[in-house]
Amino acid sequence: MDAGVRSPLIDFFRRGEVASDVRLLAARGALAPRAQEQLALLLLLVDDPDPVVASTASTTLDALPAESLALFLGGRSVPQAMRDFFAARGITPVEGAPDEGDEPLVETEEPSDTPADAEAADPKVLSSMPIIQRMKLAMRGTREQRSQLIRDSNKLVAAAVLSSPKLTDAEVEAFAKMANLSEDVLRTIAVNRAWVKNYNVVSALTRNPKTPPALAMGFLQRLNERDLKKLAIDRNVSEPVRLAARKFVVKGQR
Repeated sequence: MDAGVRSPLIDFFRRGEVASDVRLLAARGALAPRAQEQLALLLLLVDDPDPVVASTASTTLDALPAESLALFLGGRSVPQAMRDFFAARGITPVEGAPDEGDEPLVETEEPSDTPADAEAADPKVLSSMPIIQRMKLAMRGTREQRSQLIRDSNKLVAAAVLSSPKLTDAEVEAFAKMANLSEDVLRTIAVNRAWVKNYNVVSALTRNPKTPPALAMGFLQRLNERDLKKLAIDRNVSEPVRLAARKFVVKGQR
């Protein structure tokens, strides 16, 4: 069942691009750090084609604390589809309940095999970890770890970084400037409405040669004259973006 919750991580699960061991972890409620994502994943996974994953998700749902769940479901940000699912299971939302924040409904253990000094973890240490541990660090680790893991060769790890509740606007802006990120990561940033409300993110995406040209050109009308002029002569961006910026500059001079 799809509750309609969107995040880079959930989108991977929705598209069926996640290995069974990672799906099983999510079915235990041990992957997503936020209540809404935990529940959204569980609702997806109760219909998983792997019977073990589906059964585990169902068991996790049955074990959710009813009182905490009812309070969470009463929050304004909870999708109606999610409320309807639990209403059919006899859980009635607490009307007027405040949004319960990012606290998970399923208590999970923190990664057990991470370096003793998480701040000092270097790229080699991170890359040698199993994917599940890298995903946990991507969502629950430090800013330094996220800056490394956003460049992880596994798309799911990078998606976990972009789904972290600790992620800040300043980090997203920094990611948008990185020319060594995958096109998929930049595309994910570019289609996120909340992130592209930030002018600095939009400006960085248009200057990044790895941003898909169609998306970069779609942002040109939002740039100020100074940034358009710089872009029009920037040899590091793709030619279609540079030419489109030049047209905007000429049009503005008329």
